[in-house]
Amino acid sequence: MDCCIVSALWCLIPLYLLIHFLCFVFADADFTLLWASLLGHRPEKKLKGLVVWVTGASSGIGEELAYQLARCGSRLILSARREDELNRVKRCCLECSDLRVEDILVLPLDLLERTSHEEKTKVAVQYFGHIDILINNGGRSQRSLCMETSVDVYQALMELNFLGTVSITKQVLPYMTLQGTGSIVTVSSVVGLAGAPLATGYSASKHALQGFFNSLRTELTDFPNILISTVCPGPVQSQIVHNAFTEQLNKPVAMAGNQEHKMTTSRCVRLMLVGIANGVKEMWIAQQPFLLFYYAWQYAPTFAWSVTNMLGRKRVQNFKAGLDADSAYFTKPKTS
Repeated sequence: MDCCIVSALWCLIPLYLLIHFLCFVFADADFTLLWASLLGHRPEKKLKGLVVWVTGASSGIGEELAYQLARCGSRLILSARREDELNRVKRCCLECSDLRVEDILVLPLDLLERTSHEEKTKVAVQYFGHIDILINNGGRSQRSLCMETSVDVYQALMELNFLGTVSITKQVLPYMTLQGTGSIVTVSSVVGLAGAPLATGYSASKHALQGFFNSLRTELTDFPNILISTVCPGPVQSQIVHNAFTEQLNKPVAMAGNQEHKMTTSRCVRLMLVGIANGVKEMWIAQQPFLLFYYAWQYAPTFAWSVTNMLGRKRVQNFKAGLDADSAYFTKPKTS
């Protein structure tokens, strides 16, 4: 009898490992998040009726968040600098959901104007009475080599991505501690866990966010019903490359490149909402080979360094050849 059990285990263990390997090959998120998407709470049930404040809501991930949250029945506060674009997003939210006009507040916001954040938060709280979820999505990326980049660009990245996010969080957090519940979800990046060439300042700002919110989470142990969650997407189809900083503050990106190889914004946002609905503290969202990157840096950093050097060299070659920096890692860039 014992021999039969041992034999069965010897057969089942390799099968179990094979299944996990195959799942990983086709995965586009970490296993905790994927299990939550299969067996966890549905966003449509958990987020219905909640008040969600989304920064950076005028395009990209923030815009898609607004649409999917609207379909979930969440009441929305939409913030970004461009009020006309926010009004467009609001109209689309109303068209694709059962929300009423009064369920969506357009609240123009500039993350750089930190002195305005207290008043903006008061307006949001007074309008709905409370805030259930803050999604810190506002920010800009970078596409430039360090030796060519002005220090002013680095300052702007830290002011916007890090200090702007911290400022809004500090205004919202006291209301959440007072009510005893809430979620603060911050969109970081794969480069918030592992650095990447052409994004030295962007990566630094995202590393700063990771450190800040990981530390904040430990400070809030007396508030177990307040979720502090960070989202680490890999390359996603959005406007982030078009709006990226370059080597000079006011110099636009010359060519954004083809974005088709990247994860769709809708899939990324769906996984984000699944993570929020299930209280996932850190979400890794990326297609292969980027997801492998996460796991390599987590569990095999020595191996990860060699892979990073290889892909980093390719990334710089793509950039210099006028291709999207994230594309064509395993093909030769055009040289003419």
